[in-house]
Amino acid sequence: MKNGKRLTRKQKELIQEVKLNPKDWLVVKNPTGELHIVHRQCSKTKRVIPCC
Repeated sequence: MKNGKRLTRKQKELIQEVKLNPKDWLVVKNPTGELHIVHRQCSKTKRVIPCC
């Protein structure tokens, strides 16, 4: 798996809308229409957030 990258401001806002703490997540992929994130401490935790 590739290393996660820091979030942009818009990505932080999307993560907050889903009731997650943006300080705990890193971006793995950012394809059109969704955002793939992974947890900072336990990297096995992955989520996909749909974007508008």
